[in-house]
Amino acid sequence: MEFIIFLSKLDREILELLVKANYIVEENKIECLINKEIKGLHNFQENKIVICTENAKRKTRFKEIKNNPNQDNFKTKRAIRKALRHEAAHVVQKCNGNKIVGEIKDLETKLHKSKRNALEFSTSKFAGTYAKEVEAYILEDKPKKVKEMLKTYCL
Repeated sequence: MEFIIFLSKLDREILELLVKANYIVEENKIECLINKEIKGLHNFQENKIVICTENAKRKTRFKEIKNNPNQDNFKTKRAIRKALRHEAAHVVQKCNGNKIVGEIKDLETKLHKSKRNALEFSTSKFAGTYAKEVEAYILEDKPKKVKEMLKTYCL
């Protein structure tokens, strides 16, 4: 799986916890081709996460550099890391009886404008509820919290 090269040590730990929680993590499946805007998705029924590495690379203008393939591709790294954390947050929610873990009150005000646009896209195109999507967008910037929540709710 190519996306692993973009992950930090902490994100690799999140990936390991997902596997321990009996999740399948795949990459660039048909869902990614059907919707080229998504960077990741959580399949509740199959306990599966799909990371859309090719979509993330295209959207972040990834450049293949022969001698140092990871140099100057920080936007791609960030996009893939956030996609993994976002979907892991949905796993935590599923482990919590398919409910959000925190309080939704005033969470939307913490979202950057670009995330509000993504939130609108997520709730209109996918089955996620507004509260669960808000929480996942906030948690994608908090890898330590995602890791701890996976341990607490899923293992």
